[in-house]
Amino acid sequence: MHPMPDLLYIHTVCTGPFIMIITLLGAPAGGTEPLPLYSFHVPAGFPSPAADHLEGHISLDELFDLRAPHVYLVKVEGDSMQGAGIYSGDIVIVDRGREAEHGDVVIAAVNSEPVCKRLHRRDGVVILKSENPAYPPRYVMEGDELVIWGVVRYSVRDHAQ
Repeated sequence: MHPMPDLLYIHTVCTGPFIMIITLLGAPAGGTEPLPLYSFHVPAGFPSPAADHLEGHISLDELFDLRAPHVYLVKVEGDSMQGAGIYSGDIVIVDRGREAEHGDVVIAAVNSEPVCKRLHRRDGVVILKSENPAYPPRYVMEGDELVIWGVVRYSVRDHAQ
């Protein structure tokens, strides 16, 4: 695996059928306070008093392994990964220390153009697939340079927007 560029910000618009903007935000900084973790299922209808169900506290740093040196954040713009639950404006948590395997969602560069796609490897053929039928798969051909920058582990969405 080639190292990820030593940049905190990349803004690339790919032309043609692969329209996507990738913003590398870099490694997360600072710590977070542990948040309350409740041990009951949250109904989407009638509210329930929750104070009796407090199980403990949980740290998002620990949950997402944010303090690890091999973890970084990427903001994804575009609709090509909606089928994987990654929407425009989401921030994905990427592990560059994890070996990318068939079926993983990856942050990669194809001929220096960053993408967020699902990795497919079959019989020596490498394909980067969108999770939206409006976008065709990207076959990595002989002469193409593919650099995997990491495996997407989690995504974070702002539901207030």
